[in-house]
Amino acid sequence: MPVAIAFGLLAGSTGLTVYEAVLMSMLVFAGAAQYMALSMIAVGAGMIEIVLATFIVNFRHLLMSASINERAEPTSKRYRALFGFFLTDEVFAVSSVHKEPVPGGYILGTGIAAYSSWVGFTAVGYFTGAVLPAILQESMGIALYALFIALLVPSIKDAGRPVVVLALLGGGFNWIYAFALDTGWAIMAAVITAVVVYELLIRRRIT
Repeated sequence: MPVAIAFGLLAGSTGLTVYEAVLMSMLVFAGAAQYMALSMIAVGAGMIEIVLATFIVNFRHLLMSASINERAEPTSKRYRALFGFFLTDEVFAVSSVHKEPVPGGYILGTGIAAYSSWVGFTAVGYFTGAVLPAILQESMGIALYALFIALLVPSIKDAGRPVVVLALLGGGFNWIYAFALDTGWAIMAAVITAVVVYELLIRRRIT
């Protein structure tokens, strides 16, 4: 609820209409990817750049889907397709701690509850932002960076050094690429390069 409200508020300050903000939450339904899309829209990134960047951010969903597929009770392909759409980090976490085999209705019910909350409170956040003074709406751009930091901190606590190294590599490569590329493409190239370089460093240390 609070993250959805913040997204709706930020979407309004970025320039999206309420219909665009709510439709993004309805169709994309991925918090981190939507925040990244907002930040790229704010700097004028192109459509292809935004789609590719959010695809990379959401790539982890393939692994989560494979894991849930093994834990869930046998169901039809259409039913599992619904799991795939409603599957988020939170839905995955709640479903994963359930005793196997996880009932299909349990996964779907958890997903629908999360989805309804996300979409509904996106609209609430948007209209909340509409009644705020203009100076506060403009300052919400800073909140976007704060939210990205908030997403990063739990990963640092869990994984530690690798997350810090990847973040520093990504920031450094983005700074370099920004001299020659548009903002969106610079972010994309920085993310890919940082992951490749880190993987090469790890392999070299192992061998």
